Amino acid sequence: MSSTTRITVTLPSDQVAELRKLTDNVSGYVAEAVARQIRHQFLGGDLRRHEEEHGRFSDEELAEARSKIFGTADFAKNTDAA
Repeated sequence: MSSTTRITVTLPSDQVAELRKLTDNVSGYVAEAVARQIRHQFLGGDLRRHEEEHGRFSDEELAEARSKIFGTADFAKNTDAA
């Protein structure tokens, strides 16, 4: 288990009320949300760097990525029909 640091975070009261409805482990929930956001930002940076080096992703590459992410081979076909 990694080490932890205790911090104080201020949130709007309505968010805290909803958060407590969702989980008994507020610290774990917030830690996962922060980890997800960090991964999202790293991935965004990686994608931007890739496009700077190799050019924009093609429609075919984007369709393949969506298919892999959403788990359906029909996703690419459905976007062409729109």
